Amino acid sequence: MQTFLEIGLKSELLESIEKLGFEKPTPIQAKAIPFILSSNSDLIAMAQTGTGKTAAFGLPVINKMDKNIKGIQTIILCPTRELCLQITNDLKVFAQNSSINIVPVYGGTPIYQQITAIKKDCDIIVGTPGRVNDLIKRKKMDLSSINYLILDEADEMLKMGFKDEMDAILDQTPTEKQTLLFSATIPPDINRMAGKYMNTPQTITVSKQNLTNTDITHNYCVTEPSTSYDALKRIADITPDIYSIVFCRTRHETKKIADSLMGDGYNADALHGDLSQAQRDYVMGRFRNHNLQILVATDVAARGLDVDNLTHVIHYHLPDDIENYIHRSGRTGRAGNKGISFAILAPAEQRRIPMLEKQSGQKFVHSPIPSGTDVFSKRLYNYLDKITETTPTDFDYNKIKAEVENHFKDLSREEIIEKFVTFNFNKLFNEYENSKDLNSSRKAKNGKAKGNREGKRQVVGRNFTRYSLNIGSSNDLRPDVLISLINRQTPSKKIDIGKIDIQRKVCFFEADKQHEKQLVNGFKKARFKGLPLLLETARRSTDLNRYKSSKGRARNKNKKQPAKIY
Repeated sequence: MQTFLEIGLKSELLESIEKLGFEKPTPIQAKAIPFILSSNSDLIAMAQTGTGKTAAFGLPVINKMDKNIKGIQTIILCPTRELCLQITNDLKVFAQNSSINIVPVYGGTPIYQQITAIKKDCDIIVGTPGRVNDLIKRKKMDLSSINYLILDEADEMLKMGFKDEMDAILDQTPTEKQTLLFSATIPPDINRMAGKYMNTPQTITVSKQNLTNTDITHNYCVTEPSTSYDALKRIADITPDIYSIVFCRTRHETKKIADSLMGDGYNADALHGDLSQAQRDYVMGRFRNHNLQILVATDVAARGLDVDNLTHVIHYHLPDDIENYIHRSGRTGRAGNKGISFAILAPAEQRRIPMLEKQSGQKFVHSPIPSGTDVFSKRLYNYLDKITETTPTDFDYNKIKAEVENHFKDLSREEIIEKFVTFNFNKLFNEYENSKDLNSSRKAKNGKAKGNREGKRQVVGRNFTRYSLNIGSSNDLRPDVLISLINRQTPSKKIDIGKIDIQRKVCFFEADKQHEKQLVNGFKKARFKGLPLLLETARRSTDLNRYKSSKGRARNKNKKQPAKIY
């Protein structure tokens, strides 16, 4: 494999790479960088999250840019503001020895600040589709002369319902440009976009690195839905040095789990769609600096969060498709480190393991939830070992030795040790002394088990209304996509979401009853991938009949041209 020096990058970029400690390009970098440097042809590159895609397109594009040209030369579109900031930060590091200016634009922050930055001096725009489209409509961003268009995680942008925005943006770009499309998968919508906006693109593919990464161990445990949180605590307790992301389905569950962990004394926090940008930056900064051990997040909120030394990725719920599992799990086991992907399953979910093994080519190992005795012993011995191995370096004990010895003069050696251990481990001992076995012995029968469908956790203490929506798995709908869609249609509300049931052509979900009016009004003119949406309240016993009877009404409504949603 070529080194970065042999690929042909400029000296200022090589200096930046050397400072970063990069030695050899990753597979996607080794294929994409030489192609982009030597060609003006369009490119479709298939690569998973965590394979070094930002450097794969960022280094060669910066290398090719003309510093004498004023104005926007490159536009990079990505699905979330978090990924937008991650890409921006990486590009700024790559371009630290050049005069190229990179400006991020995304929702959730005042637009006038971004307009000022664009006007002042801007060579590269990194943005989310909604905010970029807004700036174009306001005539504050001109893409008519760009040379490079990059679509990062294009499949995710389409899954999140940004088709209309992306079409509008691409229509504003010149015909003569180089388009670089990076995607983990190539669904039909990607092929449509490539056929419409790209000129005979070349395709490069790298192996699904996250699936074949031998540094990741795939484990799972089985417990009842009511004891999932207790199982999570034991996984954390048995690993004193845990540094992990815990993935949940909904923002309500994310907040609930994070609040519970913090209340129980764990070094944890949450990352979800309700946070302001300043709050997100604060949480992310604490996590990256290891001031947090556990970050509880939704899939969408964690986009763009790249940390190389995670010990665990914990799936509080298994995602609905293998690609999401790949994205999640690939965040651990990086940079030569070992990592664990750990799934907490309800009994009914056990039947999914053989399919996951087949799709991933990986063995999933059943790892029983440790007993309370095991947890207490592991924590105690780990703590005692650390004390035994501690070598004081910058601490002069002799300065306080007399004071300490005087304080303990009336206690024997055994009494000091007893008080020391009791002070540090009394709470943990009381919690686990008579703790029960959390492992479930129930087996899924014919794909079903008692309790909630698919083992989904009930949200307690909420009054929910059940809704039907005329899209389903055939429209590439997933729970995280549905939640993102609900958030976009009700941007001023914080709506708690309960159980989600996605069928082939229809989905059902529960949401806080007090927001019923706002939800129904919010979806009146909504579209998803060009399809007008029909949201109705639904009763469990008549869900399917209501859906069938509504199809005719939906067709009549489709004749109207709903307004676009931003």
